[in-house]
Amino acid sequence: MATRILGTGSAMPERIVTNKDIEGFLDTSDEWIRERTGIGSRHIAITETTTSLAAEACRKALEDAGKKPEDVDLIIAATVSPDYTFPCLACQIQAEIGAENATAYDINAACAGFLFALNSATAYIECGMYKNALIVGAEVLSKIVDWNDRTSCILFGDGAGAAFIGEAEEGVVAMEQGANGSKGMVLFRHETPVQNPFCEGGQSAEHQGSSFLEMNGQEVFRFAVSQVPESIQKVLVKAGWEISDVDHFVLHQANARIIHTIAKRLGEPEEKFPMNIERYGNMSSACIPVLLDELNKSGQLKRGEKLVLSGFGAGLTYGATAIIW
Repeated sequence: MATRILGTGSAMPERIVTNKDIEGFLDTSDEWIRERTGIGSRHIAITETTTSLAAEACRKALEDAGKKPEDVDLIIAATVSPDYTFPCLACQIQAEIGAENATAYDINAACAGFLFALNSATAYIECGMYKNALIVGAEVLSKIVDWNDRTSCILFGDGAGAAFIGEAEEGVVAMEQGANGSKGMVLFRHETPVQNPFCEGGQSAEHQGSSFLEMNGQEVFRFAVSQVPESIQKVLVKAGWEISDVDHFVLHQANARIIHTIAKRLGEPEEKFPMNIERYGNMSSACIPVLLDELNKSGQLKRGEKLVLSGFGAGLTYGATAIIW
């Protein structure tokens, strides 16, 4: 018995912010952003929340799978930008969609979060603990980026993507995931500092920096273009596939240059590496499920095709999953 993706869904904020819009308050240009990232626009939340976007994506995934909220056994939400520290996003989703029978919890593996959620849910289903799961990657990154920093704020967008998975004869074939915590501080964000009456001055002296996301872009680039091909090669060995067997490589949409480099290093044509970063930017944990949903709904994925999903993110975390669609 395997675990298969039976339905997908996604949700985006209504407001689209183009590179031209950002030119109005930052020393940058559409040409500069496109050349370095491949991004032309991104969706930015105005009235939407991480919960509302996640719940909408989940409803669409359930509809696509022909399931009802009460059918769901497990909800795993991947996010680094929840609406609350607690209750967790998955519990908020459970309440919003009425999935009262579901166990619910969150995963924070940043941009690799959806893959970690997929792999975790697969393990639950394969061991017989649950029969199905609703997994979602959802982010409102616009609230944690510094909109005065032209090197980082241009990269990110808001959105959510979800998948309903359940028992099937074939589906997830192999999984590969890992972390390199020693390099974690190349991409980080401080949480609330220690503040209590016993700290000198009322606050811990160890907390330095802002509460915005901070990133060493060059280090992240180097990590991605080496680790992602390695993860893909490892998962192919586990699956018993040749790289030429793969129909689509569905990668985290961090930067078009990263994806081009990975395709070149793997020796595979870029046509096998679909991208939507030009319209959405980097949505962290939402990137892979949103792209999957677009490919699914547009008819570009055929049952029986072989896919490799791969992502990397803060932590540093990374993973790859080989699946039969």
